[in-house]
Amino acid sequence: MGLSAAPPARAAPDVAIDWQSWSPALFERARRNERFVFLYLEAVWCHWCHVMQQKTFTDAKVQALLDRHYVVSRVDHDAHPALANRYRDWGWPALIFLGPDGTEIVKRAGYIAPVPFARLLKAIVNDPSPEAAGVAAPQPDDTEHALLSEALRMTLRSRHRDAHDEQRGGLVTVQKFMDRDSVEYAMARAAAGDDREAARAKRTLDAALALIDPAWGGAYQYSTGGNWKNPHFEKIMRTQAGMLRIYARAYAQFGDPAYREAAHAIRRYLLAFLRDPASGAFYVSQDADLIPGEKAHDYFQLDDEGRRARGMPAIDKSRYALHNGLAIHALVHDYAFTGEQAALDAALGAARWVVAERSLPEGGFQHGAASGRGPFLGDSLHMGRALLALYEATGERQWLTRSAAAADFVMARFQRDGSGFRGAVSDGTPVAAIPDIDENIATARWLNRLHHFTGDPDHAEGARHAMRFLAFEDTALARITDAGILLADQEIRSAPLHLTVVGPEGDDATRALLKAALATPRSYRRVELWDPAEGKLPHHDVNYPNFERPAGYVCNDGRCSAPRFT
Repeated sequence: MGLSAAPPARAAPDVAIDWQSWSPALFERARRNERFVFLYLEAVWCHWCHVMQQKTFTDAKVQALLDRHYVVSRVDHDAHPALANRYRDWGWPALIFLGPDGTEIVKRAGYIAPVPFARLLKAIVNDPSPEAAGVAAPQPDDTEHALLSEALRMTLRSRHRDAHDEQRGGLVTVQKFMDRDSVEYAMARAAAGDDREAARAKRTLDAALALIDPAWGGAYQYSTGGNWKNPHFEKIMRTQAGMLRIYARAYAQFGDPAYREAAHAIRRYLLAFLRDPASGAFYVSQDADLIPGEKAHDYFQLDDEGRRARGMPAIDKSRYALHNGLAIHALVHDYAFTGEQAALDAALGAARWVVAERSLPEGGFQHGAASGRGPFLGDSLHMGRALLALYEATGERQWLTRSAAAADFVMARFQRDGSGFRGAVSDGTPVAAIPDIDENIATARWLNRLHHFTGDPDHAEGARHAMRFLAFEDTALARITDAGILLADQEIRSAPLHLTVVGPEGDDATRALLKAALATPRSYRRVELWDPAEGKLPHHDVNYPNFERPAGYVCNDGRCSAPRFT
């Protein structure tokens, strides 16, 4: 299904506000003119951001106050992931007021109407003393422990159980969405024989099917009202990638065809709507509104033909390495667990484009085409993780080499003293990047798995460096549940299930065995293809015999199976 021509959506009105780029010059101008800094951090797909722009920022009093007392910057959070991570709890939009030295004075979450917003602007001018701080970013002072303590592990397991909604699925929150780490952890426990965790995983998987768009495929971000029936219609890459990966694996583990259909619907949407047909690279998101600022509930009740007759919600066609990494990683899992070749072909096409267009000389990846911002941790992290997945799926060592280079770049550029990885190198502003919990979970899991493929002890130490941040109690307990930390801790403590296929790379029987190995429904595993003609594996820790025909081996807990030929 391609995108046909449609009437353009009505753009937000022009706003007479002197928006400045986020840069050190912004703060220098504020200092020189004795003004405050107002950061408006928006999401281009966000309904209430559109309303803020149409109603609040067009108000004459608001414009006059901003012009008189503030230096203002409007930033798309997808374009600046380090700012997005720092202010995620106040978005979207996030309304951040700072002093010229970067001191945070006031932070507000979401839309504010013109009159109360004008009152807020005046109040800051009259009393610029910072409000009482909210929850500060965790700052570990004990960096010795690279694993969870037994007590903290038990607390996190208890929180995982208590946070699950036993009636409706998902978490016990007003917003209903698929918390992918919670479902993945439940599935891992289910694979180990825990029937209660299997039920929790299926309950959420079944409920979250309501977020799949029946007309176009793809997944809405979340639903409000404590149920799954009131979706917010934006479709962002992080949601598509996370749900595609989980549903594909759920199909392999539980065998429910509804999960395979969900994976197919999300992939169908990605390839038809969020992929650039010329380059094969992936876009960022699609808006929730057909007309910015107007709710589109009726529109999303229509079928494909009815929607296209009315127009198309805007698609953010930026092509960032981070979002492509998310898509590639998910598509490789889709291929592994469902066997759909189209998923792997799309992943390979996007990976080749990112390597050609977003690679940095030191081995990492830049965010977008312009090199003025970043580098950001998320680009090299998610591309490095995706490239490792491609190595498993294809056996082509170039992808492992590039993943290892990205890891070395991450450890050289983003590693903090003591523990954890920060989200960006300094951009020269006084607002420093902070370590993000989700990014450190993903970094720990990626570097730990990478170590088992490369044998490089630096990669193992990098995983433990991230885990020291995650194992700090204030970090581990910062949110209502954090099953991702449990997954990272569990993986660092053990070796992955090791599945190796030995045989000529181009042999049909070799490829069939590799495809069978990839379909094994484990999240923590090491799948490799060894063609003896190419020399040894990069981490050749098992001496496999070389038979006259291709063979597969399963190794775990220090021992390996007999060769398997079918």
